[in-house]
Amino acid sequence: MDLVEGVGESSSPPRSFGSFSGNEIVNDVFNRLVEIGNEEATNRPGFRDQLEAHFSRFPASYALDINMDRVEDVLLHQKLLVLAKDPEKRLVYHVRLLENFWTRADDDDDDDDGDQQELTEVGFEPFFKLEYLNLEVRKSCVDKDGENLEGESSRRVDIPAMPVHEVIFSAIDKPKLLSQLSALLSDIDLNIREAHVFSTTDGYSLDVFVVDGWPFQETEALNEAMEKAIARSEGSWSGSSHSKSDVEKAADFVDAEIDRRLLKIGEKFASGTCGDLFRGEYLGQDVAVKILRSEHLNQSLEDEFSHEVAMLREVQHSNIVRFIGACTKQPPLCIITEYMTGGSLYEYLHKNHNTLMLPQLVKFAIDVCKGMDYLHKNNIIHRDLKTANLLMDSQNVVKVADFGVARFLTQGGVMTAETGTYRWMAPEVINHQLYDQKADVFSFAIVLWELVTAKVPYENMTPMQAALGVRQGLRPDVPKNSHPKLVELMQRGWDSNPDNRLSFSDIKIELEGLLREIEDSAEN
Repeated sequence: MDLVEGVGESSSPPRSFGSFSGNEIVNDVFNRLVEIGNEEATNRPGFRDQLEAHFSRFPASYALDINMDRVEDVLLHQKLLVLAKDPEKRLVYHVRLLENFWTRADDDDDDDDGDQQELTEVGFEPFFKLEYLNLEVRKSCVDKDGENLEGESSRRVDIPAMPVHEVIFSAIDKPKLLSQLSALLSDIDLNIREAHVFSTTDGYSLDVFVVDGWPFQETEALNEAMEKAIARSEGSWSGSSHSKSDVEKAADFVDAEIDRRLLKIGEKFASGTCGDLFRGEYLGQDVAVKILRSEHLNQSLEDEFSHEVAMLREVQHSNIVRFIGACTKQPPLCIITEYMTGGSLYEYLHKNHNTLMLPQLVKFAIDVCKGMDYLHKNNIIHRDLKTANLLMDSQNVVKVADFGVARFLTQGGVMTAETGTYRWMAPEVINHQLYDQKADVFSFAIVLWELVTAKVPYENMTPMQAALGVRQGLRPDVPKNSHPKLVELMQRGWDSNPDNRLSFSDIKIELEGLLREIEDSAEN
């Protein structure tokens, strides 16, 4: 699997689109609707053009996933997207029972064909299947050879028939929406079997989930449960929970503004979903310039930009990327920091395929701990600690970077609303539970595993699959032949109970002791 950090790795779908240009499927859908006598297709003026406009809002994968035997689902999707535009309806949903689609385990030879036939009831071709991430089901399932997933011999285990429902959501698209939806389903004890996720070119989402766990075929009670769950999280479905006033934003940028005329922009060396990174020069020093693309600017992104500048102004440490200034008064908005010649640890490990020797590995980990310990002692939680946000200077000193989603802890010391990147995200954050600085410690444990193994966490899973697995206790395989102290720190760091995780101050002490042992052993 070719994993590209920053693309498909965040907890919201990537925002790059290309209009669907092939009319074949649109024609097929239209003709099929006419054939079955759909009233809208046969009587509504301009229906064919409206249908084409609908498909053009989506990436090509949407059209390719449509099941022609359930072609009227396209009209349902259109209606849900229209309803999502109503500001009074931040989250629109539709629930229905899927006929002839049930949970089962069978060791017959035609198993795969049967599963495929059931899956086509959904209205889409399978996008990815998530049922085996349910650990309770996993304990009861058997493979084709009669081996269960626990490795014990078994002839066959019959799983009781269970109703399967489809839940379709439509809402204003935003970062972390997919995670919020999965947490919402989990809140009413629904297990996700499949997910089909689409973002439109005009800023909306269409998310189709196939779920089980609701014991009744009728949907009235499930609709009521869904409505109550949405009400409990009311306020979280808009794009931004708080917009700063102009006065607040101006206060953030005191002493941060640089003279744009003195900034020289060089070559681009990295790109993200909403901005690009350039090498530059400011007052005779090499700098990195993060420029937000004007066409992507919205209130939510401007707020994130404001937060990042505010955070960077507050921190100064040898293991934190040094903030130089920002251009905040007119587009393009940009942030200027010191230029880190060594690039990110993600590139070092996964693109350059470097393997770390134990002393260097421990030094890198100590650098991260020093930077994170500094942040935590200043009541700052990073919330997106991962190797892509750990940069190296010319002396191979690692520094913590990217404070776009960092926040000061609340007075109560806990936070809500998840953010971060799925492969490194703590279960309490994924589950939308209260969390504190120990969420960063969980992410560090995954980083430490990454430094030891030089592998991408859960590399054979999609980010969403990894997140669902972590919620149910999944962790990376403990690396063989690695130092016992590093294994201990990993396992304690990714403990499901945040109270069992060490602080960065304590982890730093443990690692410094390990480094002394390694160096003493080398001398002897």
